[in-house]
Amino acid sequence: MNDREKSNPLSDHGDESERILIVDDDPSMRTALMETVKRLGYSVQGAVDGMDAIERIAHFRPWMVLTDLRMPRLNGLELIKEVKARAPHATIVLMTAYGAIETAVEAMKLGASEYLLKPFSMDLLERVIVNLKSGREVGTITGHSSHPTENRALLSQDPGMIRLLSTIEGVAASQATVLIQGESGTGKELLARFIHNRSPRAHRPFIAVNCAALPDGLLESELFGHERGAFTGALIKKIGKFEMAHMGTLLLDEISEMNLSLQAKLLRVLQEREVDRIGGRDPVSVNIRVIATTNRALYREVEQGRFREDLYYRLNVFPVTVPPLRERTIDIPLLARHFMSQSATRNNNRPTDLCGKWSES
Repeated sequence: MNDREKSNPLSDHGDESERILIVDDDPSMRTALMETVKRLGYSVQGAVDGMDAIERIAHFRPWMVLTDLRMPRLNGLELIKEVKARAPHATIVLMTAYGAIETAVEAMKLGASEYLLKPFSMDLLERVIVNLKSGREVGTITGHSSHPTENRALLSQDPGMIRLLSTIEGVAASQATVLIQGESGTGKELLARFIHNRSPRAHRPFIAVNCAALPDGLLESELFGHERGAFTGALIKKIGKFEMAHMGTLLLDEISEMNLSLQAKLLRVLQEREVDRIGGRDPVSVNIRVIATTNRALYREVEQGRFREDLYYRLNVFPVTVPPLRERTIDIPLLARHFMSQSATRNNNRPTDLCGKWSES
């Protein structure tokens, strides 16, 4: 029995917000995805390609369309255009085994909410659906750090920010280097932790280095480590942050503050995945994911000769710009209530609302 036969009759679709259309020309993949979605309690239909999906959308009216990229007759990007024309409020998730970041960016421009690189786990798919569902109905996506001493959250009900977080959650599953740009105080480090905690490296170390807080000589030692006797005062061997982040994620905070000589060493690490300790003889292999942040427009730093162009392109694999709070004022009451609640908890006080009255919750 094929997907069309399984999905009829049309009268048994359930609520429109509970319908998901799976579009994939691989029968085994389509079946696995449909079973996963069914277990989540959604009404599901499968389409064998983009043209089949268009025929079903008018009658099935899905809340979400989960589509492959490469398909006969009509590919995933073309399908996104058609879905947005016919069902503009539908949520679209693009999945592909041909994971060019340029494709992700193009998909988001066309209206996709999420991007998944094959192979991905069904657990990740479930998290994506749950997050997109909550973002649509509640208007809030929350990303909590998994570290017990860093109980901070990414909170937003701004539609643009929710789309950004959904996009990033899909990219988190890949190994792509991420460059996060934004003004000071916009939550760039929180976003980096959000990526790490939703990546396959979540159970591995997350190491953060503030490139603006350390002088050049100390920063080099912090990043690359040194051997005993490498310089005056080097009494013991020191493991650098690159090695400490092995199998995990290294955050280079405010990367634009790094001097040009260190940028050259960083470029070699990204190219060769090897670290040379100061005073060391043999390179040390590292398996890390790099996330960099900056509060400056990095391409302008390149134009001014303060940042290496080749390093810029190595870091700028998946660029993200975090909007300042003044561009998402809808989040101000949400964040104010959150911080007031935290303050009340720390000080053993009853929570109050924004007018100073006691909250009943």
